[in-house]
Amino acid sequence: MKKKALMTIVCVMVLIGTNALGQTTYKFGHINSQDLLTAMPERDSAQVVLENYAQKLEDQLDVMNVEYNKKLQEYMAERDNLSQLIRETKEQDLTDMQQRIQRFQNTAQQDMQMKQAEVMQPIVEKAQNAIKEVAESNNYTYIFDLAGGAVLYFSDDSEDILPLVKAKLGIQ
Repeated sequence: MKKKALMTIVCVMVLIGTNALGQTTYKFGHINSQDLLTAMPERDSAQVVLENYAQKLEDQLDVMNVEYNKKLQEYMAERDNLSQLIRETKEQDLTDMQQRIQRFQNTAQQDMQMKQAEVMQPIVEKAQNAIKEVAESNNYTYIFDLAGGAVLYFSDDSEDILPLVKAKLGIQ
């Protein structure tokens, strides 16, 4: 009976020892991806492309608004002298122009979002790849992005890898 109890204790000790040796330690890091993206020089040229694209859309919208306002002023100046049929036709034209302007604004907003995604995607991918390479080469288990707002707490044991990623990308 003593032998059986001793054997059980030895087995438990061996299992605990094996389990303690087999435990994995986790290394945590964090980064603010917005700070990284802001520091990347490619972002400046992407911003210029986006601003130029936005300006073209605004210029087109301005042309449409000028045309609409001109027709509206012409209509307002002569509407009392117009027959009912011509007045209704001109009012319908003005309504159609307003609708086209509204559609253009909606489409332009969607186009701007698509252009931003198109221009920023390579930059974001480059940043993500650099983060991944730094994490793998420094044996991090998890990297948390502080820019997302989902990380409510991180301790001093969590390392800020922004300087490592900037160095990887050659950013000062």
